[in-house]
Amino acid sequence: MSPLAPQPPRRVAVIGGARVPFARSDGPYATDSNQEMLTAALDALVERHGLQGPGAVGEFVAGAVLKHSRDFNLARETVLGSALDPRTPAYDIQQACGTGLQAVIAAANKIALGQTESAIAGGADTASDAPLGVNDRLRRILLEARRAKTTGGRLKALAKVRPGHLVPDIPRNAEPRTGLSMGEHAAVTARAWGISREEQDALAAASHQRLAAAYERGLFQDLVVPFRGLARDQNLRPGSTVEKLAALKPVFGLDAPAPTMTAGNSTPLTDGAATVLLASEEWAEARGIEPLAYLTAYETAAVDFVGGDVAGGEDGLLMAPAYAVPRMLERAGLGIGDFDLVEIHEAFASQVLATLAAWEKRGLAPVDRARLNVAGSSLATGHPFAATGARIVATLATLLAEREGPGRGLISVCAAGGQGVTAILERT
Repeated sequence: MSPLAPQPPRRVAVIGGARVPFARSDGPYATDSNQEMLTAALDALVERHGLQGPGAVGEFVAGAVLKHSRDFNLARETVLGSALDPRTPAYDIQQACGTGLQAVIAAANKIALGQTESAIAGGADTASDAPLGVNDRLRRILLEARRAKTTGGRLKALAKVRPGHLVPDIPRNAEPRTGLSMGEHAAVTARAWGISREEQDALAAASHQRLAAAYERGLFQDLVVPFRGLARDQNLRPGSTVEKLAALKPVFGLDAPAPTMTAGNSTPLTDGAATVLLASEEWAEARGIEPLAYLTAYETAAVDFVGGDVAGGEDGLLMAPAYAVPRMLERAGLGIGDFDLVEIHEAFASQVLATLAAWEKRGLAPVDRARLNVAGSSLATGHPFAATGARIVATLATLLAEREGPGRGLISVCAAGGQGVTAILERT
């Protein structure tokens, strides 16, 4: 028998999304786990799209960056605690801040290949309930005690414990390879690209103002579900202005003259969760659903932020999208001018501005600022690491759907470890 002819990949539709409002760390969600927040977002999606029945969804893929040992099999445990059919397969994924978008891509690939008809992707993170590691010296003593064959041997090992061994290893927001925090890395990039304080504050103020306007006009009515007393993102400051932000003191890059990065033009530590429903065209048509948009391309990249051209700005920790996006656009035969909307994850205002400058340096046309993050982004919403990608996909798809006629949107997400995840959404 002759082998079956390969089938072209199917189009992947974005059907809808749901998330809990994002909260500042140690706030309303301080005692909520990743699973509790992710379950709330998943249940909201299930309810809004009638996904309670057997086999309604092919699989669930999600992840978290800050994970406890209890988060083992997080996606599957979330399914088992949700309104989704317990026979729905699920698995975890993690790529730092790119986790949510990478989960969407993983689910989309199976739909495109005909391996499933529908899937839900998402992510959750709690900075409030970050895991604390056992002091390494105490860990070694406890392992020694466990390996001991007699009670006397176990007691002898435990007798080595000293008060200093009881101090836990506190999670650090630092890159293992450099010891620098993400903010300090971003400050190096800001200096390399000559990003001014005024530019950063203007972008941050616009993010808050645009997010507030989006809430007022009802953009998030079908995307955000109230949780723990919150109905809107807690970090949102509708009255943010360049003048107010200018009064804040710098917090990153203090080892160099004229530091520019403040708490106001950087994202805060955040708790939250988000989900997105994806499906084949056939699945949507059979249910009489008009897709919000289609996921048509995606690309990942990484930079050498340890030994590369870091001081020159080319290989800064958060600059991988500067490589991924031009590569993706060349493959798709598109330019920046072909996009009606551009969504760049706002880890820091300086990182967004450096990315825009790098795209231009690589031959892309300037991004029309009126098309950039038109409903605000991470500076205003906050940034629960693994949830941000799903938030952006659902928001951008909704923005495209509310426009008259066809439209195209670009997504760019930077991530720890010098990585970047990017994608294209289209509405035809």
